[in-house]
Amino acid sequence: MSRPADDHVISIGLRMAIVGGVMLLAAIGIGIATAVTDSDLIDLDAWWNAYVTTFLPGFRDVSFFMNTVGAGVVGTYVVPLAGAALLALARRPWGAVFFLAASVVGALVVQVLKGIFGRVRPEEMLVISDHGSYPSGHTANAAVIATVAVIVFPRVWVALIGFAWVVLMAFSRTQVHAHWLSDTFGAATLGVATTLLVAAALVVPVTGERERIAR
Repeated sequence: MSRPADDHVISIGLRMAIVGGVMLLAAIGIGIATAVTDSDLIDLDAWWNAYVTTFLPGFRDVSFFMNTVGAGVVGTYVVPLAGAALLALARRPWGAVFFLAASVVGALVVQVLKGIFGRVRPEEMLVISDHGSYPSGHTANAAVIATVAVIVFPRVWVALIGFAWVVLMAFSRTQVHAHWLSDTFGAATLGVATTLLVAAALVVPVTGERERIAR
């Protein structure tokens, strides 16, 4: 017979799976909307892509920095491995496994959707990027990191910093014209979705580890 505490944890995992599944469908829906030429998202994207050219021009150096740390070798390999190592050193091995798994799943789903939608990037792009504008891999990575952090360290200040990180990354991707605005909306939704689905699969060990350390 399962204990009430176990039932509560399983219930949390089920809710994570449901929310993650709904958000994944929403991210796919945004991708479909970007493929419709008369979509309102297309008009919003065009407006923002023109407006961001003159908005906070002094911030562009930060945006170039975010381009480096958000994906590529640093964002894809260094950040997940370093984060997992720090979690392991902090006696959170399941947190480390969760971070690595969420990073891998998120990156794979991003690449699958890029291949499916094959959206063309803005012509004014100031950085070198791969093919496929939707969704933004940088923004999805940022959302994965933020969501993992909130689940492993459930604090309001962690959530606020995570939210700020995602917004900053999303803005930077549009300022260097690597992505349309809707690419970042969809990517943020996707990053949270895939992380919640991974969290649901690992909810028992991750929650148990978090509660053990909190005692």
